[in-house]
Amino acid sequence: MADSKHPIHEDTPSLSDADARELALLGKKSVLRRNFSPIAILGLSCSLMITWEGLFSVFIFGLLNGGPAGLIYSYLICWAGWACVVATMGELVSMWPTAGGQYHWTYMLAPDGWNEVLSYVTGWQSVIAWQALTASGAYLTATALQGLVINSRADYVPERWHGTLMVFALILFCLAFNTFLAKGLPKVEIAILWLHVILFIVVLVVMTVKAPVKSTNAEIWTTFLNGGGYESKGLSFFVGWITPVFAFSGADGAVHMSEEIKNSSRVVPWALMSESNLGSSNLLDACKWSLADLTTVSILVNGVTGLAMLIGILYCIGDIDAALNTPTGYPFIEILTQGVGSIGGGTALSAFLVVMFCCATLGIVATSSRQLWAFARDNAVPNAKLVSYVHPTMKIPIVALCITATISCLLSLINIGSATVFNAIVSLTVAGFFGSYLTPFCLLLYTRVRYPGKLAPGPWTLGKWGPLVNGIAIGWGVIVFFFSFWPSGVPVSAMSMNWSCVLWSAVMVFAVVFWFVHGKNVYKGPVIETDATEADVMRVS
Repeated sequence: MADSKHPIHEDTPSLSDADARELALLGKKSVLRRNFSPIAILGLSCSLMITWEGLFSVFIFGLLNGGPAGLIYSYLICWAGWACVVATMGELVSMWPTAGGQYHWTYMLAPDGWNEVLSYVTGWQSVIAWQALTASGAYLTATALQGLVINSRADYVPERWHGTLMVFALILFCLAFNTFLAKGLPKVEIAILWLHVILFIVVLVVMTVKAPVKSTNAEIWTTFLNGGGYESKGLSFFVGWITPVFAFSGADGAVHMSEEIKNSSRVVPWALMSESNLGSSNLLDACKWSLADLTTVSILVNGVTGLAMLIGILYCIGDIDAALNTPTGYPFIEILTQGVGSIGGGTALSAFLVVMFCCATLGIVATSSRQLWAFARDNAVPNAKLVSYVHPTMKIPIVALCITATISCLLSLINIGSATVFNAIVSLTVAGFFGSYLTPFCLLLYTRVRYPGKLAPGPWTLGKWGPLVNGIAIGWGVIVFFFSFWPSGVPVSAMSMNWSCVLWSAVMVFAVVFWFVHGKNVYKGPVIETDATEADVMRVS
């Protein structure tokens, strides 16, 4: 039954549509346009992670701490860890397919008396993580573009404000596309999926064929580096995890777009994970793929392409010192330039990656706005009614989109004063994501072990493997969360400090204080928007 403490709106939607009925069971009205097909949401999931491209963007951290061998082994561990994370998310979104994601799951699983505050704090972590990812994604794209100019023009004198202006231009483009051309976003995501695969083949083939010198097996598989100056290579190895972890970040993106996906409780898990449904030759069977399945496919596709590209890069890396000290700021530009043997060729090949960074930012802006919109819809942010406004014709959360774009532009101004502080936003992204994952994951594992009868699995479930997979996701998540705050080197100074620990602590303090000042008076958990009394809305007490 719907929780009586939530207001029920009189203008209930028609429940003739399967997706609308499913959303009504959760007390939500279907107000966004459902035009994402399974293949489109797979494209979105892959473009949000862009693992093989993302490895290039933060390659320097893993190369400095861990070295070639450390990068490969940490990648394999992180791939397995992320697989358990998305499998756990697949179960949760299959039960509660709403754009709220983590904070909604937390509310449904937490015990009475704790559900509202835990949900509120989790929601703010998720919102901040996505806003930070939007800003950092735009920043990495803009500064990589600046790196291309540095690589091709010896007379160019780079300024930090140049990068900030490029961020403005990119964010404004993404905002314009996500508003006036939003109806075409699913088709664009399908095209990006093809581009994701085609450019992987092009870059990998050209790089491996043209590289004049190849590293030996020993240099790749047994060479560990401790460029950060830590007391042991083992500790340095864990600090370097930020590279493969960040490369998979954004795995929950499909979750926050779930209210724009046809047959979302099945389709989202499919986007997250791969199942036997992949062997189906029947289009009707394909339509039954779940959102968890989709996310599984994306983690499989991105994992395989990322590993292949990582091995290819390391065999063709050439002069490691030159890559680490490149004036472009991005080792991949130097590696590709050395590999191709010409500045023009290296710049052109690197430009393909920058194009994919732009494509990823396009999807990140859309996803971030949906996360913010969902939180506002449940009265969790100031001026919630305004922030949760959905344009009646375009059927998009236009105010949330504008706020997301504004936040990214404002954060990019930090780069003018200090690139060090802005770089901390990259680490804040990882901490924010895992902070928002761990609470619902722990509650899920506790409930399924202690009160298994209170969980009604959705169309996609891990079955008997659930406790093991959930446990691995939690354990690995704690380790990643802990090391996401570590600086890239010691001794630590104000310039080399990883300020993400300060930023994340500020977010937590803000969320707790704001709960007492504002949240506890207005936030009562996910708002019941429609009368679904004919359905049994599950809520774990």
